[in-house]
Amino acid sequence: MEEIQNTPPIYNDDSIRSLDWKEHIRLRPGMYIGKLGDGSSVDDGIYVLVKEIMDNSIDEHMMGNGKSIDVKISDHKVEVRDYGRGIPLGKVIDCVSKINTGGKYDSGAFQKSVGLNGVGTKATNALSNYFKVQSYRDGQTKWAEFCKGELLTESKGTENSTAKSGTYVIFEPDNTIFKNYHFIPQFLDSLFWNYAYLNAGLTINFNGEKYFSQNGLLDLLNKKTNTEENRYPIIHLKGNDIELAITHNNQYGEEYYSFVNGQNTTQGGTHLSAFREALVKTVREFYKKEFDPSDVRASIVGAIAIRVQEPVFESQTKTKLGSTTISPDSNSTSIRSFIGDFVKTELDNFLHKNPSTADAILKRILQSERERKDIAGIKKLANERAKKANLHNKKLRDCRIHFSDEKSDSKHDTILFITEGDSASGSITKSRDVQTQAVFSLRGKPLNSFGLTKKIVYENEEFNLLQHALDIEDSLDNLRYNKIVIATDADVDGMHIRLLILTFFLQFFPDLVRNGHIYILETPLFRVRNKKETIYCYSEEERKNAIEKLSPKPEITRFKGLGEISPDEFGNFIGENIKLEPVILAKDFTIQQLLSYYMGKNTPERQKFIIDNLKIEKDLEEVLYA
Repeated sequence: MEEIQNTPPIYNDDSIRSLDWKEHIRLRPGMYIGKLGDGSSVDDGIYVLVKEIMDNSIDEHMMGNGKSIDVKISDHKVEVRDYGRGIPLGKVIDCVSKINTGGKYDSGAFQKSVGLNGVGTKATNALSNYFKVQSYRDGQTKWAEFCKGELLTESKGTENSTAKSGTYVIFEPDNTIFKNYHFIPQFLDSLFWNYAYLNAGLTINFNGEKYFSQNGLLDLLNKKTNTEENRYPIIHLKGNDIELAITHNNQYGEEYYSFVNGQNTTQGGTHLSAFREALVKTVREFYKKEFDPSDVRASIVGAIAIRVQEPVFESQTKTKLGSTTISPDSNSTSIRSFIGDFVKTELDNFLHKNPSTADAILKRILQSERERKDIAGIKKLANERAKKANLHNKKLRDCRIHFSDEKSDSKHDTILFITEGDSASGSITKSRDVQTQAVFSLRGKPLNSFGLTKKIVYENEEFNLLQHALDIEDSLDNLRYNKIVIATDADVDGMHIRLLILTFFLQFFPDLVRNGHIYILETPLFRVRNKKETIYCYSEEERKNAIEKLSPKPEITRFKGLGEISPDEFGNFIGENIKLEPVILAKDFTIQQLLSYYMGKNTPERQKFIIDNLKIEKDLEEVLYA
């Protein structure tokens, strides 16, 4: 038998290749904009592209140039027009197509800018099918058009213009990179409100709506909380390069909104850690009691914004601050000390001047302390049972990679499917990707947890095993799956189970919803096929179109439940083409209002609503997610 020779690949001068800027961005987009996605997650790349353009306009406003920004976003096109100074006309093309080119390297011009690396706008350009930039400056204008970073055409020199000075950018994300993408209005709404809160006096006009804040983070917390349910009026403190707002309410968990140089750091960082630490230290010193940190911070809602020179983030998407000092100078104050000193001085002064607020905080802390001690015993027993169950947890079919695996490139792809019934669980388990997809199986309808205390999470075996599967007992820091996907049948029972699971998360772990970790799995209602083609349909309209396309006599199958879909077919719906709908809180509802209205007792208002609509569950779905 002839021996097979394995010839090693040739490695010589011809093996070395240099990529130009746009090739590198398109080859490794994740390095520049994080994960790609289809727009169903708030941190998907299409939103990062919008932010990169917006950040430049915001920086102009921060420098005192321009009081408004106009934004239009349709299904696949984004337009941003600011009224700053405009890009210098001789550098219009360079600023959007040459890496490390920009006006932010001189700290005198943009001392506390959002970004200094000169990459953002170039990444948007390289990852767009169409990109146009036009600068208006001192009665002159210049423009250029690109496709995937390649210059297509430009104005011949400068042209006269009567338009106000500023910059205008249009782009259309590349649909070969962002497959089946769509912008979710609620995510954009939150993005533009955050810009408004952090830039008091700036007006953002987005698709005909006006975004404006006069009082910064105070306005943010007023919008994010129901002021009637807060335990005391919001504390709002401002200083040089720092602003914060704090209150306590009655919900579970801690809720924070953190920002650096106008950037929403959704994953926190050194500034948020310092803020949480300083709150506990200041409260302990004020009341002269060594409270447990969890009792001080339980049910807190806080927001902090700081400005630093040359911030260092842990990724290009700037969602987590890594800087430890206020500026790069060797003698610079640490962020920990800067925030700690401010909180110690200003919050302590505020509490001394406002004894009623100080009394309300103390009552909230003592209540949290009692609640924690009340469940300590049952919590210990439940955790011991859970540890034993984890060794042979029949409810959980785990995967190999987890969201808490810091070094894994696939951690953002991790999913936990929550299913009901053996047949549905079996189909998903057999067709899933064992590397990143896990399955948790329910045994029927879970308990309606509305109005119950957290004690029930430990007394109810199913709830306790679910929180341990997610590893979220104390915080979301160790969350094991990036996406928690509720996969139930699209019938009345399935809808009810879906709402009961959502109630559990909203009642006890609301940050999972706020931080965009909860989704609903969309599976097809119909399969229409002939001998040549199969079409899966997610609506009645799609079914009619498929029948027309595959006429004259296609075979039509109605999927009544997930268990009726074979594992081989199910693989098509939870793989690359998975359809997920994010659970998003409607901006006009707080969690407590939402739950008490839809999951509480039948108040006269709710009874009237049911009589008038007879679709309570479907309507709650529409309130909860887009």
